[in-house]
Amino acid sequence: MSTNENEIGSNPEAVGASSDPLRQETLHKAPQQRAPQQKAQQQRAPLNQEPQQEPAADNTHRPIRSYVIRAGRYTDAQKVAISEQWDNYVVEYEPRLFSTHELFGNDNPLTVEIGFGMGDSLLEMAIANPQRNFLGIEVHKPGVGKLLHGVAESGLTNVKVFCHDAIDILAHCIGAGCIDTLLIFFPDPWHKKRHNKRRLVQTEFITGLLPLLADAGRIHLATDWEPYAEHMVEAMEAVQGMTNANGAGQFWPVPDRPGTKFERRGIRLGHGVWDLLYIKS
Repeated sequence: MSTNENEIGSNPEAVGASSDPLRQETLHKAPQQRAPQQKAQQQRAPLNQEPQQEPAADNTHRPIRSYVIRAGRYTDAQKVAISEQWDNYVVEYEPRLFSTHELFGNDNPLTVEIGFGMGDSLLEMAIANPQRNFLGIEVHKPGVGKLLHGVAESGLTNVKVFCHDAIDILAHCIGAGCIDTLLIFFPDPWHKKRHNKRRLVQTEFITGLLPLLADAGRIHLATDWEPYAEHMVEAMEAVQGMTNANGAGQFWPVPDRPGTKFERRGIRLGHGVWDLLYIKS
């Protein structure tokens, strides 16, 4: 299998040598010094001198990210959980395969959630299904801290976390046929049309995940943004090898998942919530 999203020190006072995930974020950079301004006559080139060419632009392709790392404050409980539980539950990213047995000590069915937010639904599912393993992927550290607090408080042994980009985890850390269920709940809808290309759920992305799914593996999607729901249907129906469990183009009317903060917020605002369930065929 494989899946990772990662990111403390024996001497917390030694800031320069600390590996504490919280302290690393608070290290101050040395102030940049301003270059002295040149005199006007020094800036002008002689009339007979060819103007200097600007350096060529860096055209290196950068992959489009489907998320933005949000700034967030840590509660005291989240800080303690990150400091005390990070090594117990967070898997540090390495570009290699991780087996489920290596991570969990067993080969129980694996559920992977991409972007678990504050981890409320993932925690609830893990408590209710001790016979399953749960791998959460999230880059928002306060959310990771909240989940770690809940997992430790509940004494769970079936949860691991990657605090790293899901694209890297799925590409390098999870082996073929390892994922029984993939969850993507309330991903960023990227409302503006020019940002639609940043949406995580795309035909190409899902097609690339098919080898990671076990036979009859499931993909469960949810959103409270109707245009994104329609986009999800279009993208998923174009994936060869996946079948809509509720019929072509149909949403899942009574989904089997816990309610989430985003769902409750959407309901309060009068929004609908749309779920989709696809099965590897």
